[in-house]
Amino acid sequence: MPTYVYACDACGKQFEQFQSFKDEPLTVCRCGQAGKVRRLIQPAGIVFKGSGWYITDSRKPDTSEKSASSETTAANSDA
Repeated sequence: MPTYVYACDACGKQFEQFQSFKDEPLTVCRCGQAGKVRRLIQPAGIVFKGSGWYITDSRKPDTSEKSASSETTAANSDA
């Protein structure tokens, strides 16, 4: 069950409420004011697990860097 955060416009307090997805949003604050409560949007916590989430994991090696370093190595070995 998700936790929703509500704010009361009458008293200015925020509170959390465990509710099912099917439940209607609350309309009464804990202070007793009806119709002054609104549900706030909160950022979701996201955890990336496994490989593939780093810049070095998701792209192929740059061939221009390899060819430049091999040319440099070949030029140094000729000298």
